[in-house]
Amino acid sequence: MSTLNPTRKVSRKHELREDTVVTFYARALGYFENNRNVVYSVLGGIVVLVAVIMGFSWMKATSNAKALTEMASAVQIYEAGEFQASLDGDAAFTGMIVIADKYGNSASGNLARFYVADAFFRVGNMERALEYFEDYSKGSDYLGASAYAGEAAIHELNGDLKKAGDLFLKAANVFSSDITSPMYLESAARAYAAAGESSKALSAYETIKEDFPDTQAAQNADFFIAKFEAAK
Repeated sequence: MSTLNPTRKVSRKHELREDTVVTFYARALGYFENNRNVVYSVLGGIVVLVAVIMGFSWMKATSNAKALTEMASAVQIYEAGEFQASLDGDAAFTGMIVIADKYGNSASGNLARFYVADAFFRVGNMERALEYFEDYSKGSDYLGASAYAGEAAIHELNGDLKKAGDLFLKAANVFSSDITSPMYLESAARAYAAAGESSKALSAYETIKEDFPDTQAAQNADFFIAKFEAAK
């Protein structure tokens, strides 16, 4: 008996599949040979794009670290109540305005915007405060809610009461807190009432009663709800 393996039968389907694979690679090789410059250009473009993305990420991380380092002294001055000094800086430290404008695309630079806005508000420069509050990239957190409330307070001072009410309401909703939300809802109700938006004011007070029943704001809401009901 022969010890040789018997000849393997190859199905027509298998032959066609192998032929397809060979044809594909042949065509691919032909395309590469005929379009070598184009292929190299595309590959080069991909390499450049990856390098740009990696470089941008590195620069952003570096920018964030620099902003955080430069902010340290300005934040200390701010927390000491020297708001104008924290904005301006001096020979010893970089002012918060420079940090916010220079590193605004980083997380730390964005945080500097909030400090700048609040400091301007505290020194009475409402126009600049509003500018930086609006430029601040707000998240669904305490600072985001505070920034919306800052905008609202400025619009209320400027007599734009309806917009103030809308922003106070946004501040209450963007970050739910038993401490800040009732306060912002009260402010929203006050602004709406002054704007003649009685239904919106009543809704804000009712939200306080429903969502924050154990707060002082809820007790205050009882009086105003009764007042609105009596005026109907």
